[in-house]
Amino acid sequence: MQALGGGYRFAELLQRSWRRSTALRSFSSSSSFYSDQSRGGLPRFFSEALPPSKGGIVRVQGDEFWHMTKVLRLSVNDRVELFNGKGGLVEGSINGIDRTGLDFIALEDPKLVLPQSSLWHVFAAFGTLKGGRADWLVEKCTELGASSVTPLLTERSPSISENRVDRLQRVILAAAKQCQRLHEMTLNPPTTIASLLPIVIFTQSKLSLVAVAEATPVFSVLTSSRKESTGLMIIGPEGDFTEKELNMMREAGATAVGLGPHRLRVETATIALLATLMLWSDSERPSEP
Repeated sequence: MQALGGGYRFAELLQRSWRRSTALRSFSSSSSFYSDQSRGGLPRFFSEALPPSKGGIVRVQGDEFWHMTKVLRLSVNDRVELFNGKGGLVEGSINGIDRTGLDFIALEDPKLVLPQSSLWHVFAAFGTLKGGRADWLVEKCTELGASSVTPLLTERSPSISENRVDRLQRVILAAAKQCQRLHEMTLNPPTTIASLLPIVIFTQSKLSLVAVAEATPVFSVLTSSRKESTGLMIIGPEGDFTEKELNMMREAGATAVGLGPHRLRVETATIALLATLMLWSDSERPSEP
């Protein structure tokens, strides 16, 4: 997990990612190609290292080795795919197996698939959620295509255990494999409201939305906004933000949005808003001829 410093440091990283997506969009793979690669037909596994070219070999060990050989019972010459979570993907086969790992040989040159242009960053106060609800939130954010998730520390949700953060990293990897996502979602270190405010200020040219009960409905806000494929979304804890916290975020430039007439759980509100933003952004993407 990449450690980020203060608010301005994170804001600079966000701006860099937005600029990169704009600069590379004309060179990125078409959506149909991305969909074909994401859909896949072969079992797909994670490896930080990929073979540099056709015929190259890499060693697969640990959890992925166990899953391939003990769970799926794959054997020598079975074809699989490896991805590195950064857009790299290569098809190959199992070249050899021993007690500690297996050798994967590339049957083609690796592909590099650039990320989709939608870059929504989720800040959610889920540190106090119990019974796997935080896992579910992070899993669904991964499946829907969030660029990053940051645990938000607030007055009513002041901490999140380090053990939980480690577990969430594993949830993200498992979800990326399950949904055939080629770019792993980033899980940032927890941040406070005070550290979030400079990010909101720095990114005022983009949308920063905070879910607030009885605020203007989110579709009304989006209808009156210019189309964006990047931005921030902020979800409060159980019991919601304090009035002071809401005022601070509004003064920094965040726009309050409502998510309907009912009181929603943290994870429900997060997924409802993220799904809305992803579909809204996607509606402006040119369709394939």
